[in-house]
This record gives sequence, structure tokens and C-alpha cells, in this order.
Amino acid sequence: MCKNDLFSKNGIPFKKGKSVHDQEHAVWNRRSFIQALGLVGGGSMLLGGKAISATKATPLSVALAANENDNILVIIRLEGGNDGLNTIVPIYDYPTYANLRPTIRHQQSDIININSDFGIPNYMSELEAVWGNGQMKVVHGVGYPEQNLSHFRSTDIWASAVDAYEEPTGWWGRYFEELYPDYLINPPAAPPAVQVGNVGNLIFEGNNNNYAFTVANLQQLQNVAENGTLHDVVNLPDCVYGDKLLFMRATANTTLTYSEIIHDAYMAGSNNANYGEGDLAAQLAAAARLIKGGLGTKVYMVSLGSFDTHADQVDRQQALLQDLSSSIKAFYEDLAATGMDNKVLSMTISEFGRRPYENGSAGTDHGAASPVMLFGSGLNGSDFIGQHPSLTNWDDHDNLIPTSDFRDVYGTVLTNWFCLEQEVVNSILLNQNYQELNLGLDCQTLSNFGDKDIQRLFHAPVYKNNSVYLEMNIETTGHGVIMLYDLVGKEVGVIANQLFFPGKHSIDIKAAVGYRLSFGQYIYRISIGGQNYSKSFLIK
Repeated sequence: MCKNDLFSKNGIPFKKGKSVHDQEHAVWNRRSFIQALGLVGGGSMLLGGKAISATKATPLSVALAANENDNILVIIRLEGGNDGLNTIVPIYDYPTYANLRPTIRHQQSDIININSDFGIPNYMSELEAVWGNGQMKVVHGVGYPEQNLSHFRSTDIWASAVDAYEEPTGWWGRYFEELYPDYLINPPAAPPAVQVGNVGNLIFEGNNNNYAFTVANLQQLQNVAENGTLHDVVNLPDCVYGDKLLFMRATANTTLTYSEIIHDAYMAGSNNANYGEGDLAAQLAAAARLIKGGLGTKVYMVSLGSFDTHADQVDRQQALLQDLSSSIKAFYEDLAATGMDNKVLSMTISEFGRRPYENGSAGTDHGAASPVMLFGSGLNGSDFIGQHPSLTNWDDHDNLIPTSDFRDVYGTVLTNWFCLEQEVVNSILLNQNYQELNLGLDCQTLSNFGDKDIQRLFHAPVYKNNSVYLEMNIETTGHGVIMLYDLVGKEVGVIANQLFFPGKHSIDIKAAVGYRLSFGQYIYRISIGGQNYSKSFLIK
């Protein structure tokens, strides 16, 4: 392929038979290459095979690490926008509910009353036992002001926890970025997060890395878990195509750095419950094996959908909610077999709810407020949280008006499940106010962060003047060493070795290294004040 059919223009490979114009529009970038592999995320690797250890941490990472517990969160994304009124049925005002939905409503005889005001459809009967065991909480009317009704934008809002502007990082990405500032060179022993599907979701995205071991589907996760294979990055052709293939495989291997530990945990675990044949059932069964096998991952994200029920809602939603209900029941039965059910909290999210009234196609259109369901023994009892949205008082777009902000749920989980102090949670949620909810989670913070200021070293690669500049904002005087590595771990050179004074610093990386750097991906590592930071960047 290198000799006969692959050419390049400005570093972008292309084949004969296609116009240069077409090829130039196929812009090569890191994300598109990774997504083409079907394996996304995870920017961690041990450079050059060296065992390099991190030392002193930042105040915020100390606070995070000090509060680290062995609690786990499983995020279940109900993809497409789940209809909350037909999931948690408002029987307290059944006539109004029924009038809004003359053909898609649940008949009263088909509703299981889980208290005097609310019920679930009888095909979700498995959750009746979960509720009875004190393992279910429902937060009413979750959303945010001026709900965006685009699947893509609203998904990003729920992932980033920001609705006022387009934030490129996710709430869990920011958490892990603070906890592992030297993640590229010193990744934790276990993947911080495992994500099945949801390729491109921002939730685990930091400013420079995605912190999830992400697979496009369950089959890919099972292949890694059962076989633990890695891509060959040695036997490659010596040409532009080989360079690109090296980057693709090395990036995939970055994600697959954890393949062996995932494989070991999967083989060490087993399932002790009947999950059935549903799509979510298979994902939760795999997650249970990894959890029980001792993987040590903090957050799992799985998905079920699509709940975008503009038409034929009755049958489509029934099949999906049956899968959800039976899978949750089996998941916690499975975890209880080893006493881990009180260490795993599950939470549903969905980009939006549906309109309060049905449309003309036996379905519902994009809406706003919808319930968030939480599951687990750590909830210490079943209950409804907050006030249900009014069925008659809608916003200007005929949507239910949210009564709980989704960041209230996030903040409460971070505070009362992961034991983080308010200053830390505020940083993760970008200093947005949130109302702590009474979810029954019992957690005492382990550190005494007090009123200390959260300090960080701000650093980023900036592309300007046909070069790449490392820009830093240093708060205290200290001697710093900044090294440059290529993507596969070879030490390339020294960017700086000097005393840095407080203030802003800008270093031309090309000029500092002192010789021509070839096109490609590199990593810089800053060592200052006993702390290490690393990011990747592109020389082009």
C-alpha cells in the first residue's frame, strides 16, 4: 500500500482515484482516527516503558484522593429522551393524565401503585421488589431552565453540566482531570471509567484526555475482557501510511492499556443472577462481573434506547422499560451475592423528557422535565424526591416545567456518595449552585479541606505563529523541568529546565527543543513543585 496506492498532501494520506479536493475535505484529526477504530478514549500510557512515579499532588487532587472510597456509580443513559409520565405514572391526578394521553395512557388496572400518588406500569413489575427492598429513589421533574430540545445539544448539556454555553469537558472528565493531573504518564492502576457505547459523549472528557475505557458496543468489551489483546505497533511499513497506522494503533493501545486488568477482573468475576436477553441486561451483567472481579473502576456508563418515541410509543417503550426493570433487579441480586449491592449506586439519565400530551402518531414529542431513577442498597430506603411537575401549568413551549435541576442530582451524588467536600464539588460543577437532595446516601467526608483555596497549575498547548506554545500560569516560585516525548514514549528533548517565577509563561516548544520536530503527536511533561502534569499536542 505504501508504494503503490497511498500518497500524501500536506501530511494527509490519500489514494489514487479520488480528487485532491475531496481528500482535502477529509481532514485528519485525532478524534476521527480513534472513532474509526471503534475504540475511544483513555489517554494514558507508560512512556518508554519507564516506571515513572508521581510525587506530591495539588491541593485539590489531595482532597479528592483523601476522600476516595470504594463506592461505584453506574450511569444508565436512556438514550433518545424517555417519556417520564408513562414511566412514573401520576395516579394522584389520573383523570388529567388520561385526558392528555387518550390512546397511549396506561389503564388504571395496568398500573402497580408503589405509593398512594404514583405507580409504574405492570410490565415494570420487577421494580416493585426493588422498591420494596428499599433500593429505589425517584427524583421528580429533573431538567434545567430553557430546556434545549436537540438530542445532540441536550446530551452535551447533561454530560458537561453546563447549559449556558458550550463547555467542551464533562463533569466526570473534570473530576478525573483533577485527580490524575499526570494521567498521560502515570495512569491509575484501573481505568477510571468504563463506557459501553455513547461514542463521542462528553461526560468523561477532560481538557486533553478522555478518562473512560470506551468501547462502541458490548461485543468489543467482551472481546477485550475475554482475550485482552493489543495492536501491533512494531511491524509497520516505513512510510507516511505507516506513520498514520502507528498513530491509530498507538492511540487504540492507549485505550487498551487496561485490557489485561479488565481481562483478569472479568475472568475472576461471575454472574449469579438471571439477566435475561435484553441489551441492557447484557451490559449490566458484564459490569457486574468486572465489579465483582475487583476491577476497581469508579464509574460505569451503559446505555439503553432509543426512547425517541415520536410514534408507536406503547410497544417501543414497553420493551425498553421491561429490559430496564428486569436488568436492575438482576444486577442487584447479582451484586448481593457477594455483598457488594451497598457499594454500587445506579442512576438513569436522559437528555430530555417528552411533551405532556400525545401527538397524532401514537407517540410523544421532545419535552422537558422527566424523572431520574436511582437504585442501590446505599439509598437506605425507597422514596420520591421533590415535587412532581404540574400537569396543567406548562412553559411557553407546552413542556412540563422542571422542579429539580439535574445538577442537584450530580452534586448530591458527588457529596453524599463519593464523600467530596463542597469546595471540591463546586470546582467539578464549575461553581454552579446546586441544591443538595435527600437521597438517603450516608457519607462523611474523610479530609478536612476547610476554607483552603483550590490551586492549580494552568497549562495548555496553544497553536500560533506556525508553532506550538506551552502556556502556563504559575502561582508560586519553583524550579521546573519540562520534557518532551513522542506518542510511543521515546524521550525527544528538554523544553525547559529553569527557575519559574509566579505569573504567565509562554514557551515556543519548537524553538526550545532546538531542532526540527517531525509532524505528529507529542506529549509534554511538566515537573514543578514536586508535582507532575502532562498533556498531548500536535506538531503540524
